Amino acid sequence: MSFPLSLPAGQGYNPAMTLPEPDETLDCEGLLCPLPVLRARKRLSTMARGAVLCLRATDAMASVDLPHFCAQSGHAYLGARDEGVVRLHFLRAQG
Repeated sequence: MSFPLSLPAGQGYNPAMTLPEPDETLDCEGLLCPLPVLRARKRLSTMARGAVLCLRATDAMASVDLPHFCAQSGHAYLGARDEGVVRLHFLRAQG
């Protein structure tokens, strides 16, 4: 499932782009909005600038909420890929 997103240049999903190896993984499977975003914000605040977080989510709204959170907070949304029923979201810490 994909959602149209309106994001600043460099913030959107690019299917041709290879997603980086994550520095940390955050399991948000089974959590509903807004918990994946709140947990991502907390984890990203402790990560070094440039580190990559892989957030595992089953809530479809995370595909909308996480890119918007990144656009508003200055983090970079690098894209997502599906792993069965789980969607892996990749975010780069800018903090």
